[in-house]
Amino acid sequence: MSRSAVTRVFLIRHGATVLSAEDRFAGETDVALSEEGREQARRLAARLARERISAVYASPLGRTVETAGILAAPHRLEVQTRPGLREISHGRWEQMTRREVEEAFPEEACEWEKDPFTFAPAGGESGLAVTARALPVLIDIVRAHPEGAILVVSHKATIRLLLSSLLGFDPRRYRDNLDLQPASLTIVDFKDPMHARLSLFNDTSHYAESGNAIPHVAGARLSKSWTDDGAPRENNSAAGS
Repeated sequence: MSRSAVTRVFLIRHGATVLSAEDRFAGETDVALSEEGREQARRLAARLARERISAVYASPLGRTVETAGILAAPHRLEVQTRPGLREISHGRWEQMTRREVEEAFPEEACEWEKDPFTFAPAGGESGLAVTARALPVLIDIVRAHPEGAILVVSHKATIRLLLSSLLGFDPRRYRDNLDLQPASLTIVDFKDPMHARLSLFNDTSHYAESGNAIPHVAGARLSKSWTDDGAPRENNSAAGS
């Protein structure tokens, strides 16, 4: 990558899924987009239609592949899947609500609340493990597209962990410090693989026609420091999806 080259990465979380309203852990669970999620992706695709996109990458899970396909269509590009971009696995917590997890595995839930970066539930992944597999994939993509603009469609936890690493945030607090709405747009510009700058974060202005351009205040899927009693609240964001 030359000194003046900049690679622009459009980091996009997939659209809402059929489990989003149920507040369930759905990291490795291959859940489909809801019709709302498809409409969110279509609105974002229209917004990005005039951008000169050179490639589209996605996690191999169905919700990300479908979102990426909608975004890629105006550019007549094929979606390239990368397993390293998949969502964090919650192991035996998959498809359970947070309340169910707290009742069935209280010790694990407590450890996860304290440090979701180094702790993993039985059969699942830590945030550290996700970063270790996802960050090299993103850096390889950046190296492959000097001076290009690329779309990367991934998941809520994965994107937040990538941003924590790229921008030097404390990754142990990624659930406290960062939130992402479905089909939200985040832009990271790379001068080179070692120098990244956040230019846009969690933008949902393409929701405007539905009157939902401003992201709501998150009330679930954050750590207990953001809730009064730790109980899940209605949100359009599934756990770890």
